[in-house]
Amino acid sequence: MDPPYNTGNAFEHYDDGIEHSLWLSLMKQRLELLKVLLNEDGSIWISIDDDESHYLKVLCDEVFGRRNFVANVIWEKKYSPQNDAKWLSDSHDHILVYAKNKEIWRPNLLPRTDDMNSRYKNPDNDPRGLWKPGDLSVKTYNANTDYPITTPSGRVVNPPAGYCWRVSQDKFNEMVADGRIWFGADGNNVPAIKRFLSDVKDGITAMTIWKYTEVGHNQEAKKEVKAFNSDEVFATPKPERLLERILTLATNEGDLVLDSFAGSGTTGAVAHKMGRRWIMIELGEHCHTHIIPRIKQVIDGTDQGGISKNVNWQGGGGFRYYRLAPSLLEKDKFGNWVINKEYNAPMLAEAMCKHHGFTYSPDDAIYWKQGKSTETDFIYTTTQLVTREIAEQIHEQLGEDETLLICCKAYSVNASDYPNITFQKIPASVLKKCEFGRDDYSLNVAQLPQREKTEQMELFGEGEEI
Repeated sequence: MDPPYNTGNAFEHYDDGIEHSLWLSLMKQRLELLKVLLNEDGSIWISIDDDESHYLKVLCDEVFGRRNFVANVIWEKKYSPQNDAKWLSDSHDHILVYAKNKEIWRPNLLPRTDDMNSRYKNPDNDPRGLWKPGDLSVKTYNANTDYPITTPSGRVVNPPAGYCWRVSQDKFNEMVADGRIWFGADGNNVPAIKRFLSDVKDGITAMTIWKYTEVGHNQEAKKEVKAFNSDEVFATPKPERLLERILTLATNEGDLVLDSFAGSGTTGAVAHKMGRRWIMIELGEHCHTHIIPRIKQVIDGTDQGGISKNVNWQGGGGFRYYRLAPSLLEKDKFGNWVINKEYNAPMLAEAMCKHHGFTYSPDDAIYWKQGKSTETDFIYTTTQLVTREIAEQIHEQLGEDETLLICCKAYSVNASDYPNITFQKIPASVLKKCEFGRDDYSLNVAQLPQREKTEQMELFGEGEEI
């Protein structure tokens, strides 16, 4: 989750300046929803800066529980000081990490680097493979492990002052016999423990300070987004290497990744290249100017920036694109809930199916069978007055084991005359199921200019499959 930081600045793609308490209340609503969506063994990673990070930490403690707090990662986002800073030049952001259930969630290990493995050698041709020397002495003193050792060359060595050996004398002798102690090529060195590469973990445990040399910085991120839109460079992108680090720790191949503030689409691009499934949500116009062009280049393999070469990305896959429908209900000038005029009959029928848990599947022959929940349970939505004549006609066509839900503006029948038909009025039948009358769920909802109303998209329609 990479929400607007509420810094008081106005970014080109986010009006990032909402009153503090309102920002927190809006974040709480979203975090509570995201918690519901999280798998029991899932985790959430939230990028934020100093302006709200400490307040957001307290809010997340409330939503997810303090016991499920994992870490506050420090990401070094800049590689040089900002000389025009009035006070201190900020060089980092925070990434707050919470688990749905910390008792069962564990992060993956980071892959070992070639530099780490290059420290392992095999100067004595040990058949167990590569190894590196480790210190035999420890600072926690124990008189039982403070003893002299005679090297193969005859030199007697003792632990440094205040130190002792790591193992007892009997254990030391066993290790010498097993070839796990190194005295140097000439047998005259202070003894060291041979630590074999085959004995170490397959990866390394992640630390909480992430340097830009490891996961990228802001300028690297802007360079990446310029590759698919050089005219409108997204103001606050994240580098692909940063998302690669997060997804490596938090997910496995095939897992589902959700980004509810998609921004420039970095999360989806990286998840796609790493073999994860993904959902991105974005209400801004940059869904069309940034995200879709970027994902198309990922799929066709022409995006060779970011982590592409690291993961040998050659293209492939696809995505579905859905537009958010307008509000089904709106209030008239008298304050009464009415059906939105933007809904035609098929759109209304499909929306009512969705709200009532039916599958929209209009029957070619029977007009009132617009959707079904089972093979014998149907729904019919109409804006007409349902008269006794209409009800009788439908009742005659209903099978003995079939049931029907009729959603209409009004009906003039005695419902008890039709035991296998349920009558419900619109909008009463859906008012409690969703929030209506709002089409803007972004964070720019207060103290900001009202946007002009744009042409709304069809319900769940106009979708593209790429």
